[in-house]
Amino acid sequence: MILRSAPPVYFKTSRWILGPPPPLGYLNGCRLKALPYYLRFLEPVVNHLLCLGLTCPPPAGEMATTVTLNTGAQMPIVGLGTWKSPPGKVCEAVKAAISAGYRHIDGAYVYQNEAEVGQGVNAKIKDGVVKREDLFIVSKLWCTFHEKSLVRQACEKTLSDLQLDYLDLYLMHYPMGFKAGSDLFPLDSAGQTISDDTHFLDTWGAMEELVDAGLVKAIGVSNFNKEQIEAILNKPGLKYKPANNQVECHPYLSQEKLLKFCQSQGITVTAYSPLGSPDRPWAKPDDPSLLEDPKIKAIAEKHNKTSAQVLIRFQIQRNVIVIPKSITPQRIQENFQVFDFELTTEEIKTIVGFNRNWRVCPMQLSLKHADYPFNAEF
Repeated sequence: MILRSAPPVYFKTSRWILGPPPPLGYLNGCRLKALPYYLRFLEPVVNHLLCLGLTCPPPAGEMATTVTLNTGAQMPIVGLGTWKSPPGKVCEAVKAAISAGYRHIDGAYVYQNEAEVGQGVNAKIKDGVVKREDLFIVSKLWCTFHEKSLVRQACEKTLSDLQLDYLDLYLMHYPMGFKAGSDLFPLDSAGQTISDDTHFLDTWGAMEELVDAGLVKAIGVSNFNKEQIEAILNKPGLKYKPANNQVECHPYLSQEKLLKFCQSQGITVTAYSPLGSPDRPWAKPDDPSLLEDPKIKAIAEKHNKTSAQVLIRFQIQRNVIVIPKSITPQRIQENFQVFDFELTTEEIKTIVGFNRNWRVCPMQLSLKHADYPFNAEF
């Protein structure tokens, strides 16, 4: 087969102008690299085969840089997280990330920085560094917009802030609806969030309409447990399955059972706070620190990598999408330099063994909400 003997030169598409180009995929166990220039006419054929799902997992020792969603879309396995990225910093962080090779940017309405994220994205598009179709942009529906009549306007507000025509993936940020209004966390006298009495299944129906309207390419969930995901999968008249579940995931909360369940249902998983979110405002002095864990540091030293790179690589080798947050250009670059080494099976087992079901983000303001997701085993 001519693809098997193709020289190791990648297609010169705009997607791979910067950074190490990802492999196109695998067909019948054969790595699809690039074709000689005189066979460039086959590129659409190869891409069509990939979209049809006629691919195999990469051979042992090789790791793809994208994950295939159940829509057929390719989602870059490493993205830039923007939670807690402060105003005045996030625009430059996004530009630095795109320059470093990132093509996946994760955001959300509740982060209150989407206008700056949009400025960074559009600056790089205007400069000709990337095209819109080269990027994978994610946002999330906040809990105060769960009423069906509010879902579309919330999405349109995000699109307006980002200065984009569509999102590649739109997630329901939590399964819990909060009282609508300008307050992002409406609280009762006991300090608990006030429910809007909606149910996430109705909200999901409104999100499906966003796909039909062309505002989003795919929809998914975030912070959903197994039972809540099953409720969507079993929803009468379900039109679109969740493409992704974004959850807190790191060695102290490895999410092994939830990960296996989601992947068995064709739902990809994204790990937020993969480094343990050391800059979280509510951190306590005696909280465990992943980046300072002696075993993690020993593994990092062995591979001549940083602890952060080991933690990111850990997720990649589990086929988990990972979105480390940083506003420091050097760290943004380092967090993307994770495709040139591989953790051993024993190292993976060691890191998985750190699990203690410890959450960085327990969302304690909503402990009494009917749809609070974290009381379940997974």
